Amino acid sequence: MITVQEIAKTLAAVRASNPLVHNITNVVVTNFTANGLLALGASPVMAYAKEEVADMAKIAGALVLNIGTLNETEIEAMIIAGKSANAHGVPVIFDPVGAGATAYRTQTAQKIAKELKLAVIRGNAAEIANVVGEEWAIKGVDAGEGNGDVVELAQSAAKQLHTLVVITGKNDVVTDGETTYVISNGHPLLTKVTGTGCLLTSVIGAFAAVEKDPMLAATSALVSYEVAAELAAGQCAGEGPGSFQIAFLNQLARVTPEHIVSLGCIHKS
Repeated sequence: MITVQEIAKTLAAVRASNPLVHNITNVVVTNFTANGLLALGASPVMAYAKEEVADMAKIAGALVLNIGTLNETEIEAMIIAGKSANAHGVPVIFDPVGAGATAYRTQTAQKIAKELKLAVIRGNAAEIANVVGEEWAIKGVDAGEGNGDVVELAQSAAKQLHTLVVITGKNDVVTDGETTYVISNGHPLLTKVTGTGCLLTSVIGAFAAVEKDPMLAATSALVSYEVAAELAAGQCAGEGPGSFQIAFLNQLARVTPEHIVSLGCIHKS
């Protein structure tokens, strides 16, 4: 059973290690992702050229792949980087942004999941469902709530993909298909700022860079991230998403192990 005390220690390890996180992410979120990782205590690098991604991936603590604004050149770079990371024991974290919105996007997500060994795949319910060929409502790159059982979906996807699955939403689910945790931290304002999900995936990468157990890494990232969101929302109540975005970056830097122990809300499903 993962405890808030273990999560607190993992957060402290990220701060102490300053892990290098190689991101191949989308153009909408690049700046926010870099600033969020810096605030947390990680070291971001955004390297996209296929000529260098293999070299960058092998020296990183983790590789994060995000298909938010995909094109053929970046897909090729992602596969090259991912294979290099796999060969050198670097965890690969995948965010299948918008899987299900178009056939091209869905096929790309499925291709990456098939060709690479993933440590973690993180998405909303619709994205994860579409990666494994199940139907779930999606509009653009945003998922509808849907009527399915998210825990059951996550467990099924983990078994099919042979990786740790994280489905984020009102409550977050983390599972390897056998052991499942649900995290109940966070705040609705996270849904009002573009890139918070993408940044979360990169934060999972930062934790995976210092913690070899993907389950502990992912749950620690989720709790730390969402406790920071709660603290930020409390600071800027009534001020709107712009103020929240700044407060959230600040709280990623300020969230402490003590905050995790007192506010973290995680239980086994």
